[in-house]
Amino acid sequence: MITAFDLSSFFTDKYFETNLNFEIFRMTISLLIMPIFYLYVKAVCHSDFRLKPKHLTLIIPFVITNLVFIPRFYLATTIESIYIYEYFKQMLEIRFFYILGELQYAFYIVLVFIILKKYKEIYLENYTNSNHSSYKWLFQMTVFFLIAHCIVFFKSVIRYNDYNVFLNISNVIIGTIALIISCWFVLKALNNPDLFKGVDSNMLLINEVVISTEKESFQTPKSVEIASQIELVKKYVLENESYLEPSLTIQELSKQVNIPVRDLSILINHQINQHFFDFINEYRIQKAMQILKDPSKSKLTILEILYEVGFNSKSSFNTAFKKHTNKTPTEFRNS
Repeated sequence: MITAFDLSSFFTDKYFETNLNFEIFRMTISLLIMPIFYLYVKAVCHSDFRLKPKHLTLIIPFVITNLVFIPRFYLATTIESIYIYEYFKQMLEIRFFYILGELQYAFYIVLVFIILKKYKEIYLENYTNSNHSSYKWLFQMTVFFLIAHCIVFFKSVIRYNDYNVFLNISNVIIGTIALIISCWFVLKALNNPDLFKGVDSNMLLINEVVISTEKESFQTPKSVEIASQIELVKKYVLENESYLEPSLTIQELSKQVNIPVRDLSILINHQINQHFFDFINEYRIQKAMQILKDPSKSKLTILEILYEVGFNSKSSFNTAFKKHTNKTPTEFRNS
């Protein structure tokens, strides 16, 4: 809605001189787009995300910019409005606004990519459900925003030149991209309601866990104890076939083997040196290989097998299978 309000300038430029205050406010409200997109990304990535009073600090650039515009813009007389209209591009407040907008965009786009990177790493270290489509979708969406903003930046540059044809073309492209992204949002949400299932924001990456553990005064487990725990976990997973649960998490496995989540995470991700995602998938692939080699189960399709061993997506099964065997499931069965 805010993007649509911002893009409405395409239709109101001719009223700029008579509606200065409205046009300036419409222009400054674009400073709310990236903070809201940032909060949206956090809401999708983190299942425990809630809006808090501290998030109001994100509107500070918007407030400051409007305060800067009060003396010479919001309080301008009719005669002063004519002067502003003629020298709009050269005014310091306007240049301040564009510089602030670019800095704010760069800050948030970097922040969003950092959140997505951490989300993916936490997902691999703690979850086995291979359908982490939230990450892919948000990453694609952020790249789209980045491309759109490059066009906006190009538009801002040529604004100070006489290339009006390019300015009009960029307006059409920006409007089209905004429409495509809006439709994409709706269709994605309708077709993939499971997109909005994030990870716990309190989870730490394994590197952070290891560092915090080393700082504590607890005695480091001996190699014999570590080997014993690794054997215990592997034996339990193999005998009880925990890996067959498609949505298995490290928290659930920790309850089953009676090892604290943090210790189990360090054991698998640090000591065994495998993501939890890959650790569990290895058992699933071994199970799939047994089924594919069994003549009595030759009538089972690849789709039936992948569901039986705990996968829920053909593409993720094929990727994992080829990673462990260097062959596709069909090639393995034929060989």
